Amino acid sequence: VQLQASGGGLVQAGGSLRLSCAASGFTFDDYNIGWFRQAPGKVQEGLSCIHSIDGDTFYSDIAKGRFTISTDNAKRMVYLQMNNLQPEDTAVYYCSVDKGRGYGCWDDYWGQGTQVTVSS
Repeated sequence: VQLQASGGGLVQAGGSLRLSCAASGFTFDDYNIGWFRQAPGKVQEGLSCIHSIDGDTFYSDIAKGRFTISTDNAKRMVYLQMNNLQPEDTAVYYCSVDKGRGYGCWDDYWGQGTQVTVSS
């Protein structure tokens, strides 16, 4: 399984970014795909997941109201639109996949992340 995240960068507080992830190298069709992040010295934080078949979404409290997840299943792409970013959102953001329909999407596979830095 390969998961290539992109779209990170430096943004001012209040700004927006759209992260993209290209998923490949697997044949299972029933999965949750989404995003988590990790800042230096902090624990990993799950953000959002979406199911591959019915599009059911999950947002953690961190992500609710500011982040929106979407997919293009034909291209096996997943996106995370992030609005009103704040300095505490600074972290490396990772794309991840869990087989099947369980809770979350952050346990089975993940790729190299993309750095998001929010300046005050």
